[in-house]
Amino acid sequence: MKFVKKFNLGLKSNFTLIVLLFLVFSIVGCNKVKDETPLRKYASDHSVLIGTAINTSAFMEDEEYKKVVKKEFNVVTLENELKFKSIHPEIDRYDFSKSNRLIDFALENNQKVRGHTLVWGNTLPDWVTKGDFSREQLKGILKKHIQTVVGQYKGKVYAWDVVNEAFNDDGTLRDNFLLRKIGPEYIELSYRWAHEADPSALLFYNDDRNDELNKKSDAIYNVFKDFKQRNVPIHGIGFQMHKSIDKPIKYEEISNNIRRLAKVGLKVEITEMDVQVQNSTGSLEKTLEKQADMYKDTLNVCLSNENCSTFVMWGFTDKYTWVPEYTGKDDKPLIFDENYNPKPAYKAIQGMLLKK
Repeated sequence: MKFVKKFNLGLKSNFTLIVLLFLVFSIVGCNKVKDETPLRKYASDHSVLIGTAINTSAFMEDEEYKKVVKKEFNVVTLENELKFKSIHPEIDRYDFSKSNRLIDFALENNQKVRGHTLVWGNTLPDWVTKGDFSREQLKGILKKHIQTVVGQYKGKVYAWDVVNEAFNDDGTLRDNFLLRKIGPEYIELSYRWAHEADPSALLFYNDDRNDELNKKSDAIYNVFKDFKQRNVPIHGIGFQMHKSIDKPIKYEEISNNIRRLAKVGLKVEITEMDVQVQNSTGSLEKTLEKQADMYKDTLNVCLSNENCSTFVMWGFTDKYTWVPEYTGKDDKPLIFDENYNPKPAYKAIQGMLLKK
């Protein structure tokens, strides 16, 4: 009988221990779920779009990459698959295979899609630049390209970067094939053609180093203010925001720029933000804190203005970033590390979204 009592006591003790462990893990689990609430949930609660560019190779080959894209963001940009050279490689052939797959994925997961980019001098295929076409023929080629691509995704892509990087830092138009062969009007024509193909899509002009007040942003303001006054279909300006930790951001100037664009009826979207850290002289901890502040303060400037509610980064994990290939140096410019762990920048963005 003593053995039975001891055995029963043992069962009771084990049962009590199991219950206590269950309660502890339940509490920990609840806290973990709360901490892992994705950015898109906080953003959507405040009618904000928070997003990333999608690297197609990573999307196709890395399941963890795809899971994070799906979980964290409510808007995506295709990094390369909608560019002229990728989607229209031959005069009589379009290739929508990859872009269809990415856009279908986004729409299935209730994510909006930014179209990037219809017209950019750097991504014209050889058959365009090396072909023996007259000015009128080139206009026809450009019109058909724009309207075919926009028409393919009518009602699926909410906004297009129609023209990309057409201005120099001094405010003059950047030399490119279309400027030489068609003239400056290629810009206006591109917006008119895109609007004809999908009147419901928002049409943006996208550029880098145009966020602060300078000769480039002044020129962009003046050109697209004129477009608005003449009823050329233009809805907003994209600020790419490729930043470096050693160059302070002039937030007040950015805010003033956003406000002057609002006064002429133009929206602003942050379209390609990342923050390079390769030139940092501080410790890794201090560097990542500073990087976090730059992300957070940029988001704050955007959301403090009624005409800015979209914040897209040029990728999200340091595992896949364009920066090392471009600069020749290792870098960690994004909000997740190479192993998909959230960095301080992620937490800073999360905190800012919670405040709004």
